[in-house]
Amino acid sequence: MSTLTRQTLTHLDWLEAEAIHIMREVAGQCANPVLLFSGGKDSICMLRLAEKAFRPGRFPFPLMHIDTGHNYKEVTDFRDKRAAELGERLIVRSVEDSMARGTVVLKTPDESRNKHQSVTLLESIEEFGFDACIGGARRDEEKARAKERIMSFRDEFGQWDPKNQRPELWNLYNARSHKGENIRAFPISNWTELDVWQYIEREQLELPSIYFAHVRPVVRKNGLLQPVTDVTPANPGDVVEDVRVRFRTVGDITCTAPVESDADTVAKILLETATTTITERGATRMDDQTSEASMEQRKKEGYF
Repeated sequence: MSTLTRQTLTHLDWLEAEAIHIMREVAGQCANPVLLFSGGKDSICMLRLAEKAFRPGRFPFPLMHIDTGHNYKEVTDFRDKRAAELGERLIVRSVEDSMARGTVVLKTPDESRNKHQSVTLLESIEEFGFDACIGGARRDEEKARAKERIMSFRDEFGQWDPKNQRPELWNLYNARSHKGENIRAFPISNWTELDVWQYIEREQLELPSIYFAHVRPVVRKNGLLQPVTDVTPANPGDVVEDVRVRFRTVGDITCTAPVESDADTVAKILLETATTTITERGATRMDDQTSEASMEQRKKEGYF
């Protein structure tokens, strides 16, 4: 990166080069990192960046997904297929494992498991001794994420303190930590949703089908579209509609809503993304509706 400047690179070239630099810094400074891979669009971009950073060799880290047990099958099937195509080790740990151990206890059987991923993630970090987790979170997604450094320090309890973060000057990053501490690294932190889709278009990346427009039964609730599934059935009195939708982001079924859309190609999604005035999470995440501070509180407890 020392010989490259914004003037000699296109916008996407510069973002890619910086992300590759960050990924290599983590691999060079950390003894046992892991790349979080859910099968979602951001983590798919992260896989391509890892290929460009480390191929033709193997990745210097395994892949890992913290599954709630309520993820969309289209996405988990894609996750497994992509990892197999790359020939990389994929570790899957589920919130259901933590429930079986008694470390996660739901208040009600239908409570969303999404926030409980923090427990399973911290347990997985301890199980494998990971000192860094690399993920595809972006600052434009949510206010709490905008506060976070590219190398985000977590203490020995896995907690994040927004007032206790390391300075990051120019492109110099400190990923070192003491035993028991952890770094969460975000190579595409400065990317926007539009950047992600432009990168997907340029790299011709394959995606799970639910990112593209399709007809799905939904119920309109609190300004969002709740998908009707075995996990989220319609309640008595709900009006179920078959609506043409796509997902801007994917995650646990109980808290990830689609948006109405006719965009069935990347080119059409790019046009929609360029003209939308609602943030990605603001349009799709039911779990962030409870409080503006809900994400920040989960991150302080260990959430990615």
